[in-house]
Amino acid sequence: MKRVTLFSGHYGSGKTNIAVNYALGLKKEGLKTLIADLDIVNPYFRTRDSEKALKDAGVEIVVSSYANTNVDVPALPEEMYRIIDDKQTHAVVDVGGDDRGALALGRLAPSLMAEDDYEMVFVMNFYRPLTRTADQLISVLREVETASGMKVTALLNNSNLGQMTAVSDIAETDALAREVSEKTNLPLLGTTVREDLINEIKGKVVHPMPIRLHFRDEWAIY
Repeated sequence: MKRVTLFSGHYGSGKTNIAVNYALGLKKEGLKTLIADLDIVNPYFRTRDSEKALKDAGVEIVVSSYANTNVDVPALPEEMYRIIDDKQTHAVVDVGGDDRGALALGRLAPSLMAEDDYEMVFVMNFYRPLTRTADQLISVLREVETASGMKVTALLNNSNLGQMTAVSDIAETDALAREVSEKTNLPLLGTTVREDLINEIKGKVVHPMPIRLHFRDEWAIY
């Protein structure tokens, strides 16, 4: 387990909900945990949407004061630097979607790489318009790496159709997830599965991981 875990991915991949789940999991393990939302450009799904669940669990939240507004501010608030300064805290970072959203991470990249205690997980969803094939997804992954100045270290298959997701929808993307892993030489950590489907998916995908939805909106991608 690394001190800093970054979740990146294309818009709508579901990285925010995964980050929330992971942060809550760390807190259950008794670890001092904060979750930071670096998506300061064009906010769509924000960690602030899950503020109550996180605060009730004792997870600290670090977000831009402009979250959930129409104001784009190309700078990190000072408290964001706790990610690199507070070595006693496990930080979970929701990186902005695609290359534009990953630019903010570039401000923290040198310090994170110097400490060398991080994991950068790329969240894959093959049901999004621009990441339907392995090659399309790899192209977005490389754009994020270039913009952030950091290399992705692992992959996570989060392919889904929101509340409409069936076991067959998830299983059909397993081969694509494996293809990305082979072409990039990055480890595939597993496949996220909505909690109520976990027993049905076993044996059909790489390492199924149960995940809980934390968004208010029923249509939100997990």
